[in-house]
Amino acid sequence: MSQLNILRAANYPRMPWKNGGGSTEEITRDAGVGLDGFGWRLSIADIGESGGFSTFAGYERVITVLQGDGMTLTVDGQHTRPLLPLEPFAFSGESQVSCTLLGGAIRDFNLIYSPQRYSARLQWLDGEQRFFSSAGTLLVFSVADTLDVQIDGSGVHVLGRHDCLQLNGNTGLLDVSVGGQCCVIELATHS
Repeated sequence: MSQLNILRAANYPRMPWKNGGGSTEEITRDAGVGLDGFGWRLSIADIGESGGFSTFAGYERVITVLQGDGMTLTVDGQHTRPLLPLEPFAFSGESQVSCTLLGGAIRDFNLIYSPQRYSARLQWLDGEQRFFSSAGTLLVFSVADTLDVQIDGSGVHVLGRHDCLQLNGNTGLLDVSVGGQCCVIELATHS
């Protein structure tokens, strides 16, 4: 039986970065406490100055700038293209990564997941969209002031800016409609 929760941005707990260089608002995760034991984790980080990232050995990361001018990353000595708002970038959690801000402070959106335990698909959508998903876990993260989400023709769930809809335990094919700018993340466990 699937379970649906609406997570409100005002309630996200704040926790320090692994390297002590800043703080993160944790949106949700599959398991564990603190920085240990999770198979996947979704969070928002506030980056006030250029500097290094924490390493997460055994994980993959997808980062997207939410607010601010953007940044460039240096990943294992290689410079990335400028990462502008709502343009995701994937890299290994084991990599040595530092960022250079393009302007002032930014907020970014992070998916960290274990590729040994999960396959992940992340996409940014804008406007009225309908899609189908068979993923065991579905996350819809709103960057709109108001986002309408409907699953399998049931009632409409209304999300505010940075709220997240989380559906766990899906075993069928979901018919999902969204009405605004959002990030959709589909996570499937490896059998």
